[in-house]
Amino acid sequence: MTLRPLFVTLALLFGGAGHAQTTVSGDIAAAQTSVLTVDVEALFSGSLFSATFDAQYQQKAEALLAENLKIETALTEEEKSLTARRPTMTPEAFRAEAEAFSTKVDAIRAAQDTKEAELRASVSEAEQRFIEAVSPILGQMMAERGAVVILDRRTVFLTRSVADITQEAIERINAELGDGAALLDPAQ
Repeated sequence: MTLRPLFVTLALLFGGAGHAQTTVSGDIAAAQTSVLTVDVEALFSGSLFSATFDAQYQQKAEALLAENLKIETALTEEEKSLTARRPTMTPEAFRAEAEAFSTKVDAIRAAQDTKEAELRASVSEAEQRFIEAVSPILGQMMAERGAVVILDRRTVFLTRSVADITQEAIERINAELGDGAALLDPAQ
């Protein structure tokens, strides 16, 4: 495979070698570019919203774990009780109670699995709410720089640092959204 088409594309994107050399050696802090990049993961993890969400998620995960341990303890005791009473029970009575216990355990397990799945799904939901909330902020940054697109930095092969607005975006997002608690509470 030849890299020639890649270099031709890069030359066209950066306006030829002379232009690229001028921009790199000149003051590029105020340069405008039609393509901006952002590290989406860093944008989320560096936000106050992320810290708020992480704290709430951790609290919910710990509560669910405590609930699971409490349920496990209660079911273990119930199973021990059934086992201890077995010698005094008829086989039919024991079988009926054992089946009822098994059905109860299956229902509890299904309910707890649903709670765990909902907790895991809350991560994607929070990320989606975050992206929706920051889109206008990023759109404003695009307009200010005369850009036409913002790309996820992970999908870009080569870029100049002037195109990366991640840190500036985090600062503006934190200033405008604060801790983002309102995004996490649908009642607000």
